Amino acid sequence: MKIFNTRLSTLSGTQKAQLVEQYQADDYLLLDFDTRQHSRFRAITVSGEAVGVDLPRTGVLKGDDVLINAAGELMQVIAKPQAVTKVTADNDFLLMKGAYHLGNRHVPLMFDHSFDQGNASYALYFENDHVLAQMLENLGLHIESTSVPFEPETGAYQTGQHSHSHSHSHSHNDSHSHESHDHSHSHSHSHSHGHQYSHSHHDAHLGRSNDG
Repeated sequence: MKIFNTRLSTLSGTQKAQLVEQYQADDYLLLDFDTRQHSRFRAITVSGEAVGVDLPRTGVLKGDDVLINAAGELMQVIAKPQAVTKVTADNDFLLMKGAYHLGNRHVPLMFDHSFDQGNASYALYFENDHVLAQMLENLGLHIESTSVPFEPETGAYQTGQHSHSHSHSHSHNDSHSHESHDHSHSHSHSHSHGHQYSHSHHDAHLGRSNDG
């Protein structure tokens, strides 16, 4: 089984051409956010080949990241569409208020508008949680279920290597009246982030090559 243990930050013209060929042959990884948070895992390419990923703890894998193994073989990661909750609002101030309350609970959030089909200018996306969805509805925001590639924000302090340890403890006391919720979280974080490029959902599915 091929093991990919290095993430490439820049690609040569030859490597970009190779990725195009691999994409056409379904030789790439389509991974959801939960899988991309791990530094070591086994996965199956779209074409059905089993591969291993064994990376240093240098951050969550992003869609369009490219990995390389000791033999110089490449493997591209593409973010897999997954079930998430989409949040919109009648005005930007209300959406900002919703973002504050979600951020206060350390919820991984994606800020985006490229998937919107309605009149809303912006939207928030987070992994499904019915308690959080009810809280947002109580604040007057609009909630709907959808499926998109989930690429949450990775934090504003990204000046070094990334190491992420994140534990959750949820306690939900739901009276089923939808009037009140006790929603407690305990978190432990160890953060040190580093990324050498920015990612946009407006990029076309590449054939799919990084520009470095």
